[in-house]
Amino acid sequence: MDLRSDIQALKDWLDSKIIGQEQLTNRLLIALLANGHLLVEGAPGLAKTRAIKTLAEAIEGSFHRIQFTPDLLPGDITGTDIFRPEDGSFAFQPGPVFHHMVLADEINRAPAKVQSALLEAMAERQVSVGRKSYPLPELFLVMATQNPIEQEGTYPLPEAQLDRFLMQVNIDYPDAASEQAILRLSRQEDREPSAEDKQLQVSQDSIFAVRREILDLHLSDPMEQYIVQMVVATRNGIEGDSDIKHWLSYGASPRGTIALDRCARAHAWLLGKDYVSPDDVQAIAREVLRHRIILSFEAEANDISADDVIDRIIQLLPVT
Repeated sequence: MDLRSDIQALKDWLDSKIIGQEQLTNRLLIALLANGHLLVEGAPGLAKTRAIKTLAEAIEGSFHRIQFTPDLLPGDITGTDIFRPEDGSFAFQPGPVFHHMVLADEINRAPAKVQSALLEAMAERQVSVGRKSYPLPELFLVMATQNPIEQEGTYPLPEAQLDRFLMQVNIDYPDAASEQAILRLSRQEDREPSAEDKQLQVSQDSIFAVRREILDLHLSDPMEQYIVQMVVATRNGIEGDSDIKHWLSYGASPRGTIALDRCARAHAWLLGKDYVSPDDVQAIAREVLRHRIILSFEAEANDISADDVIDRIIQLLPVT
């Protein structure tokens, strides 16, 4: 079994179906292989739903989309006990979170209690209803979305909940050439809606095997120190530079260090490497850290973004 060929075929398949969003498909694969969850921020209509649904179809996984609204209840996500009058007992009815791939669409439109129900399932990989706990599937990935355009009537995710996401990916509109290719693909699918493509299928066992390979990827002690120092720099700044310290109110937690390690390993593996280099860490640093740091008032007043701070850290932090 050639795992690299399987995953490369999966990546090519996603890119052929999700045109102009290579960043999204790549980070979605990294989240899958690193066994984490993804927060995606982008305008409506940028193929976010299509991306995770296509991924689920290609890995023998079930998919469910949850539209978050202000009237949603925790039980609408996790499931609830249903009374059975014929024998006077209660039976658990699983909610939509009991799928392999879950899209939490516009997660910031639901109240905090609903958000926390989903995020607890993400962190604990189980759902507790009453006195019983129910395990979620071993292959379980949540992709939550936020709309950066419309903020009226939303409930922003607290920092502690944002920290539960492995990465935050910001996506933008495709270029003109990609949009033309999207138009042609859409026309082709509308013309032949019943035509079946040669469906790709990557087994879940292959995904688990790749995860084990990624954990065994060589990462030297200096590289490990580089990862740790990058996260520490989001808390204490870098010696000799006064700006970073003034731009930050709070830095990333140790969960950020773990995420940076796992994502850098997955990034290196996808490139066909058997070791992790500084390029792999730098390539995914923005997505791993941007939602884990809190900017100071001074940074916001000077229009300094979280990405600007991370870029400055990468520029100044010596590679050991």
